[in-house]
Order: sequence, then structure tokens, then C-alpha cells
Amino acid sequence: MHQLKRSDLLALGFMTFALFLGAGNIIFPPDVGRTAGEAVWPAAFGFLSTGVGLPLLGVVAAAIIGGGLSDITQPLPRWGAVIFGLSIYLSIGPLFAIPRTATVAYEIGADPFIPGDSALGLALYIVVFFTISTLLALSPGKLMDRVGKWITPALIAVLAIMAIAVLVDPQGPIGHRDAELSGSAFGFGFLEGYQTMDTLASVVFGIVIIQAIRDKGINERAQITRYTLIAGFIAALCLSLVYLPLAWLGATSHTIAPHVANGGKMIALYIQGIFGAWGQVMLAIVISLACLTTAIGLLTCCGEYLHQLMPRLPYKPTVIVLAIFSALIANQGLSTIIQFSIPVLVALYPLTMVLIGLSLIKPWLRDPERVYRIALGLTLIISLYDGLKQAGVEMGSLAHYYQQLPLASAGIAWSLPAALGLLLGLLMQRRHSKLEQVQSSQG
Repeated sequence: MHQLKRSDLLALGFMTFALFLGAGNIIFPPDVGRTAGEAVWPAAFGFLSTGVGLPLLGVVAAAIIGGGLSDITQPLPRWGAVIFGLSIYLSIGPLFAIPRTATVAYEIGADPFIPGDSALGLALYIVVFFTISTLLALSPGKLMDRVGKWITPALIAVLAIMAIAVLVDPQGPIGHRDAELSGSAFGFGFLEGYQTMDTLASVVFGIVIIQAIRDKGINERAQITRYTLIAGFIAALCLSLVYLPLAWLGATSHTIAPHVANGGKMIALYIQGIFGAWGQVMLAIVISLACLTTAIGLLTCCGEYLHQLMPRLPYKPTVIVLAIFSALIANQGLSTIIQFSIPVLVALYPLTMVLIGLSLIKPWLRDPERVYRIALGLTLIISLYDGLKQAGVEMGSLAHYYQQLPLASAGIAWSLPAALGLLLGLLMQRRHSKLEQVQSSQG
């Protein structure tokens, strides 16, 4: 029986880590630490719950199901699975996530070194960025070797230097908790973890990981599941080791980086304070590598999904078109991308979390089609409301009834309808599964 070598398994885990670690993952933890102040650790562990725990569960779900998003959504009606799949792939693909990798990489990693017109600099940087990421994404079978064995180790080395420096040489005392943080620090961190978008990506990256394993000659289901789980745990550990020092950086940044606009500028000032001018160079390397690996992974999985959905679309031309479209969106700037992405993410995240939960228990469901449809249907009602409200749509009298839902003030009003949908689905399951019914009729 063919097995992965230890070096290949480590490379697989590193590749998984690199796929998840985009620039947004580096920017948001410092904001969490800064806002939480002396409550930095409860907030950080809340962030880990959704920034690491949920993506790990997404990878586990892919391992259990043995495939990508199309396999995970199989119990849904065909039209529902296609709409949901397209929504996920467009969100983490050419509409929001892929363009964001280029704009964040430019604003934090490249803009300080590019003199002159920033608009022209952004346009030129985007062209170079997407040329490199497209060339690497055109050969998905070599993704593990290129990313897992070369790019990611360099990224981890620079991140390790930064993390050790932040822990050994903090640039100030822990600041006070932000007055706007009225609720629990853990709950605040929990909701902030949504912004990484990694839970959405996890149901997509699962097939990338599985394909990388198959490309190494592993075809047995049990082995693929085992290696996928190991890769997920390696990635989760690496992500945690990145997030915790960055949260500590934010909590101790009040002196060296007062009144900064975002986590990116906070990190820039902090690292510059420790390393001087070389700090900016180090940060540019981290941001550029993190964004590049994420863009490669997203282009790969979006291209493969669209080719699978519409076989007449060849993989390589599809990737090139996705890259060109992403480049056009990226040229609109980071602020515009974030503004339009938030309502969509607010609507999609609850559905994705419920879908992951259902996938984890699917082997024990007698009638998964009915359970999925009821649980996701009730969740959809609330998530659509949340998305429309976030987009600024006036909800009228519905707002009053919405506020009566448990946990509405915490931003997770969808959780009770989802739980009720699961319970109703379990109670309304057919006495025998479809397979058992077919076998019974044939007998």
C-alpha cells in the first residue's frame, strides 16, 4: 500500500496552511487584540474558534464526505446546490477574496516602496501579481510541491521571526479594553473570526487537498481521509501560532501605533519599531507570500469547480479569465471590495456553518435530504435578513420581531432557527432511507 513520506505529509500540511493564510488573516488578529486590551486572551481564543476551529471542521467535513463542495451539497436540490456553490465560489473567488489578495498585498507590502502615482502603481502591481499567480495555478497537480515545499517554508520562517520578536520585545504595555466593546471579549473575537472568510474557503479547499493527495498516487478512501485530517490539523496549529502573537501585538500597540486605521498599519509601525527599516521589508515579504499562495489556491479551486459544473469550459482558459476579471475588480481598491463583500459574507456564513455541521453528522442521518433542506431553509430566512440589513435595506416592522430572537444582539440570531430546523428534520425523517427503500422494493 502506497503511503506519503513524512516530508510529503509535512508539505501537504504546509500547503493547507498557506491556502488559508491570506493577508486578511494577518490584519484582523491585531485589531482583535487592540480592541480587547487586557481581555486579549479571551478575545483571541474566540477568534481562534471561528478563524481556526470552523475552517478545520470544514476540512474534516470534506474528508468525511470524500470530496469538495459539490459532494457536500449533494443532499440539496440540484438548483439549490448550484446557487449555493456559485455564491461561495464567486465570493471567495473573482468578486471579493481573490481581488482582495492583490489589493492588500499592494497597500501593505508594496505601496511604501513604490514612488509616484499610487493608481498607476496599483495597476502595474496587479498585473505582475496575477501573472505570477495564474502561471502557478495553471498546473494544479504541482501545487503541493510549489507551495508546500518552497513558498510556505519561507513564509513560516519570516512569520516565526516576527512572532518571536513580538513576544520577546513588546513595544508597550497592554492597553485598556475599548469602550465600544460592551459584550464579552470571547464573543467579540468569535464574530471577528468571520472576517477571515476561511470557513467559506474550507469547503472549497477540501477538494484541493484531496486532489494533491491523489496526485501522489494515494487512491484509497481511508488513506485520503487520514491524510486530509492530518493536513488540516497541521494547518490549524500553524494558524494558531500566527494569530496569538498577532493578537498580543495588537494588545501592546497603543504606545507605538496610536490611532491607526487598521491592523495592517498597526503591524507596519510595530515591526518597524522592532527591526527598523528592515521591518518594512520583512512585512512586505510576509504579506506578498501570504497573498500569493491564497490567490493561487483560490484560482485553482474556482477553475476546477467551474470546469466540473460546465465541462465545456476548459480549466486553463477558465483560470485565465478568472484572473483577468479579478484584476479588474482589484483595481477598484480595497475599501470598495470590503464594502460590497460584507453583506454577502453575513448572509453566506451561517449557511456554510450549518452545512459543515450537517456534513459532520451525515453518516448517521437516515434521510439527509430532508434534514438538510429544513435546517438550511430556516437558516436562510435569518441569514438573508442579516445580509439585507447589513446592505442598508430598511426592514421596517420585521426589525422588531427579529430582535425578539435569542442571541440577536450577539449577531447569531440564526442559531436557534438552525437548531430547530435540525430537530424538525430529524423528527420528520423517513423511516427508511432511499437506499433501503430501493433494496426493499427489489427484494
